[in-house]
Amino acid sequence: MARPAAPAAPAPFAGFAKDAMQFWPELAAEMSKPWFDANKARYQAQWVAPMTALLTTVAARLAPAYRPAALGAPKVMRIHRDVRFSKDKTPYKTHIGAVIPAGDASMAEGGCAALYVHLGLDEEFVGVGMYQFGPAALTAWRAAVAGKAGAALATRIAALRQAGYTVGGHDDYKKVPKGFAEDHPRAALLKQKGLTAMFPPIPRGLIHKPAFADWLAEHARATAPLVTWLGAHVG
Repeated sequence: MARPAAPAAPAPFAGFAKDAMQFWPELAAEMSKPWFDANKARYQAQWVAPMTALLTTVAARLAPAYRPAALGAPKVMRIHRDVRFSKDKTPYKTHIGAVIPAGDASMAEGGCAALYVHLGLDEEFVGVGMYQFGPAALTAWRAAVAGKAGAALATRIAALRQAGYTVGGHDDYKKVPKGFAEDHPRAALLKQKGLTAMFPPIPRGLIHKPAFADWLAEHARATAPLVTWLGAHVG
């Protein structure tokens, strides 16, 4: 019996089409299932396929920075919004998000991103890390930050900030958590609910060129030590 054919490898990343951005304002204006269904093939061709090729290329270049650990498979996020508990019932996102997980845990399970790319109508940004710690991760984070490992982390953060990355948490606590001194040398870190490093702004027009993969890989390698620290101490 003949063996089944291996799945076809994604085409090399050649850049997002120069007219691809027009998809997002059109989606925002229409925001209906009939319109999206009629334009789904366009979305797949202009965004999903090149994003998959982009992250596959970057993941291969980034893998050595994480050995012996392995990166997870690149994943493009759903364009459908979860509106179950939201007052905003808009059915579709007006951006595409995609991630290279730093390990096997999914982002929904509190995983850590070795790379997250966000492109679309509202804003464009790229970064790494954990946006929000789950309960167990938060406990581990505080214990690590308060100890010797926290000093090494502070050094890495300072170096990245000096190099132009925006490193920090989001919607952090206003007070140092109970059990830790208010004047702890890493009090600011103890207040954080997550840790990310955001890349410098994407150079104008770069997403339309193959060199976008080079830019992403370079910055993802530079921020890998921060992600590996999270993997070792937070999980």
